[in-house]
Amino acid sequence: QVQLVESGGGLVQAGGSLRLSCAASGSISSADTMGWYRQAPGKQRELVAHITGFWGTNYADSVKGRFTISRDYAKNTVYLQMNSLKFDDTGVYYCAVARRGATTFDYWGQGTQVTVSS
Repeated sequence: QVQLVESGGGLVQAGGSLRLSCAASGSISSADTMGWYRQAPGKQRELVAHITGFWGTNYADSVKGRFTISRDYAKNTVYLQMNSLKFDDTGVYYCAVARRGATTFDYWGQGTQVTVSS
């Protein structure tokens, strides 16, 4: 079983930066994928970024060049550095884990709110 706890959300002005953290408890291997999703009010949840191993990263087009996902395997923690934030980045950000070979993310955190003021 895996438990995920996000932190780092908050209120920031457009153009500012935030760093989200997600600490995982339980057994996680480097082959498992850790990712960030977000859900804006009235919209479907969407993938923001995910990372597998040390260099296998993927980003939504809307955040490429502004967000960076990274992972500390010793701490079982994944980070999302968000720069040049826009109003449209507002939403609840969720951390998730997909086991190696899985086609879906099976473990989810409770979410952390990110609000970008224009």
